[in-house]
Amino acid sequence: MSASRPLAVLAEDEALIRMAAAAMLDALGFEVLEAERADEALRHLEAHSGADLLYTDINMPGEMDGCDLAHAATTRWPETKVIVCSGCTREEAAKLPACVQFINKPCAERLVRKALKVLQLH
Repeated sequence: MSASRPLAVLAEDEALIRMAAAAMLDALGFEVLEAERADEALRHLEAHSGADLLYTDINMPGEMDGCDLAHAATTRWPETKVIVCSGCTREEAAKLPACVQFINKPCAERLVRKALKVLQLH
């Protein structure tokens, strides 16, 4: 985790959504590492021994989805805050770890408020 800027790992397969979320997180002061797939995001987390924030969608290509990623992150790096922003069903959202903050898509303004609250910046 960065001493100068908090580190956010962003996992989102939709390029435009990923770009918008990365820009918002950067504007909030985060160093952002982007991933198109959950397994890529997990590699970022492993390389940095976690992160200050993991922002992920649930439905992504590959064998690992955002729900699996959220479980792996909260188990291995309990200090990493997790925000899941997804258009998934209630049943899918119910499978997330209890400590995860869930936001339904579209979520631009809610993401900013939730990130500030989760990190206790305001």
